[in-house]
Amino acid sequence: MMQGGQKYDLEERTALFSESIVKFAKKIPHNLVTQRIIPQLVGAGTSVGANYCEAADAESKKDFIHKLGICRKESKETKYWLRITGTTVEELKAEARILWKEAQELNLIFSASILTAKNGKETANDT
Repeated sequence: MMQGGQKYDLEERTALFSESIVKFAKKIPHNLVTQRIIPQLVGAGTSVGANYCEAADAESKKDFIHKLGICRKESKETKYWLRITGTTVEELKAEARILWKEAQELNLIFSASILTAKNGKETANDT
């Protein structure tokens, strides 16, 4: 897929997103509230890319759709934890919002990909 004349690489995009989440999480001050938020955010945010890698190597159409569904769920959860972080750590709210927008875009991409895969023609190997 081409975007702006360059190859569009969702695997790279999700890896960069994961790296951004980790870098962002390192900026969150540690206290009683954030000690629960940080691992949840990192877990969900890095799971998006990891599950996309699995989807790219899916063994069947059903497996592909399942893995993309996990990507979609994890991107949605990441949005939640970014929102909570922005509320909890006011000085990180603007950066959390930027990451939230990327998580939203990824969520929409996964949703569209799932619909496309479901509406595509099935072969004998996909059942």
